[in-house]
This record gives sequence, structure tokens and C-alpha cells, in this order.
Amino acid sequence: MASTALHTSQKSFQHAAEQAQQWVNELAKDLDWSEQDALRLLRTVLHALRDWLSLEEIADLSSQLPALIRGIFFEGWSATEPARDRNKRDFVIRVRHGFGYEPNLDYDIAIGAVFRLLDHHLSHGEVVQVRNSMKKSLRHLWPHA
Repeated sequence: MASTALHTSQKSFQHAAEQAQQWVNELAKDLDWSEQDALRLLRTVLHALRDWLSLEEIADLSSQLPALIRGIFFEGWSATEPARDRNKRDFVIRVRHGFGYEPNLDYDIAIGAVFRLLDHHLSHGEVVQVRNSMKKSLRHLWPHA
């Protein structure tokens, strides 16, 4: 019996790793980036997004993320109120600081690619809910909802 549980848990972990890799590969392909840079961007945008959402929105969004992506989403998090102004400029600055300044990187395009990835993998209702919680200027980076 124990070996069956171990085998099932190994399959579950393998599936979670494959899902996370699929997300990273999809983002890397969309931006024509390395997987390492795509993962760094995904982490940075997810953290910024998490910090812009209410606790209820964080819970709703995280429930739809694959297990390893959910772990990245919550990495280093402490439950606090969302950022006050929650405007596009501050969001982009937050991403730029988290990702590391790259002078030739169009952060709007990079952030939009992560939002497209979420749009592709999350339910339409969740995307609309998260997007509607954002100010209009930031919503323009998430064009498909």
C-alpha cells in the first residue's frame, strides 16, 4: 500500500512540474526569451499582481494556478493589504525592480505576455474579476479579458 501512495505522489509531483514547465515554456516562446528569464519574469509579475490584489482575490486567483506556480505566487508573501494606489506606473516599477533593470526591455510588453499567459490558463470569470480590480491604465496590459 505504501508503495502505491509513493508512486501516486511521485506522479502528482511530476505532473505539477510538467505543468509549471509548460507555463514557462509558453511564456519563453511568446517573448522569444530563455526559460530562465521567462521564469524570472513570471515570478516577478505574479508577486506584483499578488501585492495589488485583495486577500479574497489572491485566494480566488491562486486556486486556479498549478501547484508549483501557486508556490511561486506565494513565495515570500506576508498577508497585507493591497498596494494603495495600484496604478500602472507603480506596478511597472515594481516589476522592473523585481526583475532587474534591463534598458532595452519594454516592460509593458513583458507584463502583457504574463497576463496573456494567465488569460490562456485561467477561467474567463477569474480573469475578468482580477482585471476589473485593476485601474484602467493597468488593465490595458491585460488585453484579452
